[in-house]
Amino acid sequence: MSKKTAVEQPVNYNEMPRNLRMRPYYIIAPGMIILIGIMIPFLTAILLSLTDASYRNPIDSWKWNWFRNWLSFDTVEGKLQIGGLFASSQFYHAIAITVIYALSATIFELLLGMGIAFLLRKDSRYCRILKVTLMFPLMVAPVIAVLIWQLMINGSVGIIEKALSVIGLGGFTWASSPKTAMFTVVLIDAWVNTPFMLLLILAGIQSLPKSPFEAAQVDGASAWFTFKTLTLPMLKPFIYIAVLFRLMASLQEFGIIYALTKGGPGDALMNISVTSYITGFVYQRLGRALPYLLVLWIIVNISAKFLVEKQRKYAKEAAGL
Repeated sequence: MSKKTAVEQPVNYNEMPRNLRMRPYYIIAPGMIILIGIMIPFLTAILLSLTDASYRNPIDSWKWNWFRNWLSFDTVEGKLQIGGLFASSQFYHAIAITVIYALSATIFELLLGMGIAFLLRKDSRYCRILKVTLMFPLMVAPVIAVLIWQLMINGSVGIIEKALSVIGLGGFTWASSPKTAMFTVVLIDAWVNTPFMLLLILAGIQSLPKSPFEAAQVDGASAWFTFKTLTLPMLKPFIYIAVLFRLMASLQEFGIIYALTKGGPGDALMNISVTSYITGFVYQRLGRALPYLLVLWIIVNISAKFLVEKQRKYAKEAAGL
């Protein structure tokens, strides 16, 4: 006796209750609101970068100058003059400072965070205490961290300066010299953000399967061989995630640099964010400031795309796909 299979009838969308018909819109509504909230300022920035917008003049007097803020060619007394962002040495200096700062801070925090993570990978009482203790800098706002470090490196009352004086290294210039200013801001950045690297990498270490390491131990593999052939390849997806977050933040860094030296001494720390802020709010040339931020957006997106592709590749390799 054969059983008759029931034929599914197509669902009539108009006959569905109103609350069911509206559910897809309820789901996408928050995403659309966030998208609109992001796109309006972004498109506004693009439009204003094509104008001579300045806080010195009322809005109704702003005029279109199209790409003159980006690149312009003028003839003055028979001589060709090139102006705009791409003809400015200040722009290329800002890019160089941005890249140097971002790479220095990210690499230093990665190595330091990875080293501490391997030391704290055991679930002992002392490791748990140290994990909690090392999280404190992550809870401190960057500006407050700068104030704390300014006190610690102060020549007269600073505890760090006093300790260096004991071993004969007193009088270090810290942020007062162009030669050591970058080192100082990277050091403060590392103090604040290394715990973030530590958390991500430690989570990755604790999630690794134990069976490959037990097999390597039975075979008599050395610690370096185990790290090189097992730990590091399986840990690469977590490393790339940590690097992605920190590199993106370091490329956009403003608070630590501006709170410490306002881009100085001289132009030693004038990265893209600080240069754009000073151009837009100190010199009140908004139209000239916005191209800096748009270029920074391009740099951040290209870097993020590269790191995400790498992370996906290593995640598949770690999963054996």
